Amino acid sequence: MTFFKNINQVHYEGPTSTNPLAFKFYNPEEKIGGKTMEEILRFGVAYWHTFTEDLSDPFGVGTAMRPWDKFEGMDLAKARVEAAFEFFEKLNVPYFAFHDVDIAPEGDSLKESNENLDTIVAMIKDYMKDSKTKLLWNTVNNFSHPRFVHGAGSSNHADVFAYAAAKVKKGLEVGKELGAENYVFWGGREGYETLLNTNMQLELDNLARLYHMANDYAKEIGFAAQFLIEPKPKEPTTHQYDFDVASGYAFLQHYGLQDVFKFNIEANHATLAGHTFEHELHYARIHDMLGSVDANQGHPLLGWDTDEFPTDLHTTVLAMYEILKNGGLGSGGLNFDAKVRRGSFTPEDLFHAHIAGMDSFAVGLKVAQRLMDDQVLDNVIDERYQTYQDGIGRDIVEDKTDLRKLEEYALGLTDIQHQSGKLESIKATINQYLLTTFTGE
Repeated sequence: MTFFKNINQVHYEGPTSTNPLAFKFYNPEEKIGGKTMEEILRFGVAYWHTFTEDLSDPFGVGTAMRPWDKFEGMDLAKARVEAAFEFFEKLNVPYFAFHDVDIAPEGDSLKESNENLDTIVAMIKDYMKDSKTKLLWNTVNNFSHPRFVHGAGSSNHADVFAYAAAKVKKGLEVGKELGAENYVFWGGREGYETLLNTNMQLELDNLARLYHMANDYAKEIGFAAQFLIEPKPKEPTTHQYDFDVASGYAFLQHYGLQDVFKFNIEANHATLAGHTFEHELHYARIHDMLGSVDANQGHPLLGWDTDEFPTDLHTTVLAMYEILKNGGLGSGGLNFDAKVRRGSFTPEDLFHAHIAGMDSFAVGLKVAQRLMDDQVLDNVIDERYQTYQDGIGRDIVEDKTDLRKLEEYALGLTDIQHQSGKLESIKATINQYLLTTFTGE
């Protein structure tokens, strides 16, 4: 069955194209810094937003018009698989990602849920034989069902912990079966509302126990995927244990998991935490913890997780700069954890949105590569910190001084000459690179 009848395969047509179903800047075969765009960007489609999202919100029912929604139950799940691989082929993406309940409905018992999952996994595996599209990562949904009202790995109820662990076990098996390159843990309910009824120590210890169990089982079954934690602040709980990269990294270090996990960083989650996207990428990068990216953006006027497709070019430039500085994303990728707007309800809008996101990151890649080649930001930073290149500064960074020596040096100071941070000039230079990268001027 064909679900996107009026859409052909999307191709690169260049910046002057007026075809809304063509790439203007993303040319998968174009080489940037010795690698193709496809190899560097490693785009992925999020199964949940693209094939199960109905565009409902707290104030209204879903508006999405999807040709597969005439089916129900397992028939619907199978139709979504068919639609997904048609979409992957026409968009020519190398990766996709999913939660367990995205691809198969939950049954009346865990056993029935696993059986449903086995049926759809077998179908996906069969489709993957004839498709270039691979599984970037998979995970399990341990947050939507009412059983997880008080958390999953951090639940106050041991039965819920056991249920969540059983789902993780199945998720690892599914990942191995489908060749997932990563496995993500997103603690949607791993947090608390108030300390008045919370044993935080027990919850954190138990969450770490679950992660260690998962690592042990992955080794047991030979599942060598990179484990990823996806930080998120605030919603749905008041205090999330994985608030941002810094808090997540501290957790991993405390429980001896820093060599097992890296981070899957989402742009919208970064801004909800009060950070920029590039801050979270940078913090992860300098600690060798940058694993993968959920590519989206939030709305600057709304204080929740809007999951918009990324179109802010300034942000994609700075994001790609960090990714290039990281040497790429390794086994990770740019997964579009993004949904079309409620008023963009046609199947064609799914293509328009992904094209916009892919083009935006392609622009970011090309500009970031030029900034790196010309050492624009490296030169700025080297100049700003030049006092650490020799003299007392060099002694500080080489650990050749102490408080007494520093006091003796400081007593001899008469006037400290600061230099301008030149932030406005730096931003203007980035704008210049943005505007001239594609004009040749």
